[in-house]
Amino acid sequence: MTTAPARPGPRPAHSRAALLIGRLTSRITDRLLGTALAVAACDPPAALHAPLLVRMLVLGAATTAWWAAPMVDARPFLTSMRWRTLAARRRTTVLPAAAIAVAAATGPPVWLVVCIAALLLAYLLVTDAWTAGVTAPPDCPRATPALAAAAATAVVLLAAQAPVAGTSWARLPASLAIAATTVCLVLALRTRRSPPG
Repeated sequence: MTTAPARPGPRPAHSRAALLIGRLTSRITDRLLGTALAVAACDPPAALHAPLLVRMLVLGAATTAWWAAPMVDARPFLTSMRWRTLAARRRTTVLPAAAIAVAAATGPPVWLVVCIAALLLAYLLVTDAWTAGVTAPPDCPRATPALAAAAATAVVLLAAQAPVAGTSWARLPASLAIAATTVCLVLALRTRRSPPG
């Protein structure tokens, strides 16, 4: 007569705590850059003198950014089409998009806009699975995406600060920005779909 193998007992509480601490402190560069981006987008100089509710929202944004910042470096696969699952899987895209939306709503000073642009560039370069992750193609050049992202950031930053919003020339830069974004998106999708070689 055989006996059933003994099931392992529940994990001790200290190992669960160690696992949680390990997860919260992993990929520290991603987490620091993402949190700094989220906090900078909230316009910290103005938030310091804001009501308590606004300061609590900034603290909540920083906490959420700490969770959302690490790169998701896995092959794409379909798990669920629920919004919660998609947002968790695409959190490294949702975080910078939300930071830019918050920065646009708060209207920070120019020096803070430059800081946000630099943090955004650094965060995107560090968390891009196509260039920095294990799923990246082995012969993919690392400098080209970094230089392209830096150039795009500089162009967007200069275009955003151009004083043409109230003039009759306002539609021309907007049209050029939309056209450039479309071309870059098509080129990026075409490059990623084409097989190497």
